[in-house]
Amino acid sequence: MIDEAGQESMRAGPEERPSVGKGWRLAALLVMASASVMHPAPVRAQTSTASTSGAQRPRSENKDEKRDEKADAALIERTHREEGEAILALADAALAGKPAPSDFALSWQNDFVKAQRGTFVPFTLTVDASRFARPSALVYVRATRRVATSAGEATRGDRREPPDFAVDAIFPVDLAGERAGPTRISRGFSVDPGDYDVFVVMRERVEPGVAGGRPVASVLRQALAVPDFGSAELTTSTLILADRLTPLREAVPADRLAERPYAIGLNEITPAADRRFRRDEELIVVFLVYNPTVTSERQFDLKVEYHFFRHSGSGTRTGEGDRARHPGTEPTGETYFNRTEPQRFNPALMGPSFDPRSGEPVMAGQVVPLAGFEVGEYRLDVQVTDLLTGKSVSRDVVFTVGS
Repeated sequence: MIDEAGQESMRAGPEERPSVGKGWRLAALLVMASASVMHPAPVRAQTSTASTSGAQRPRSENKDEKRDEKADAALIERTHREEGEAILALADAALAGKPAPSDFALSWQNDFVKAQRGTFVPFTLTVDASRFARPSALVYVRATRRVATSAGEATRGDRREPPDFAVDAIFPVDLAGERAGPTRISRGFSVDPGDYDVFVVMRERVEPGVAGGRPVASVLRQALAVPDFGSAELTTSTLILADRLTPLREAVPADRLAERPYAIGLNEITPAADRRFRRDEELIVVFLVYNPTVTSERQFDLKVEYHFFRHSGSGTRTGEGDRARHPGTEPTGETYFNRTEPQRFNPALMGPSFDPRSGEPVMAGQVVPLAGFEVGEYRLDVQVTDLLTGKSVSRDVVFTVGS
């Protein structure tokens, strides 16, 4: 389970919502904290007449240096404030439905996992770093809850009300060494279940005191339907397609989870860049199972099945997210392709120290070589069955195999 302290790193309440014209508190604090990644140019060249013998400088020179340091600090503060105001203005414009810049491709993918409060949303942004003239950027993430109208349409609420954002966070990104192509940036935030619009603004940073062209920027808007993990019923996280799963020697500290959102317990997932794979690769799928039935003797028993369906090219393929299907009951446009051997999770396999009653989820997954898959589009349907109650839940994910 994601630690609550880590969730809150990117969560802001309404009282923390900064106003561009009134202090801009949240963004200013976070931007100033990132000053270490900047390399400001001095306002003017500083000279020194101190000898190598260690002779004390004249008092007038010390005063000049202090004035220069104050000027540099003022320049950095003003630059950061202007950067923050600019990035918030872009988000405000996008929220109002106005045209937004799109100087480079910016893509989003996310997952959902259970948290101590609400739902944790780990996400990954992919950007082409070669489009940046400077090796750093600011990223601003804003989530607004959709409100259902009487007509059943989703809106962002009454614009006359003061803004109240479920997520309101800004952070710097160092792109040094990542300038050759697509760069992936992972973060996470916690929100209550419901429907949201997420706005992401990424803007090239400005070097204080250095003249340059207009900083490139892009704005992304993503609809998000956040599930509710609050019930005691059997359920799972989303199916996470991964590049790899790395064991950790110790758990990631709670205050670092927002920066390493795919660290779960003593494992860290590196999510796949996309859902397109070659036949010489492996499909790695990882997910978490919550709320299995546990007896008073701490007995539990889960069975996990993996079924693969191939899009046949005829009819309409039923969309991702549909529930369990078994061989012979595949939807129109799909044919049953293959399956793996079922997995079992119980105390004999998990060890006596594992106790789901403590809230610890069961981490399940499968590694499937794709050499035997023909080129095409597939759907993996995973069914989890609680053998003590007969209840089951299923999740699915669509992926593509290329040559």
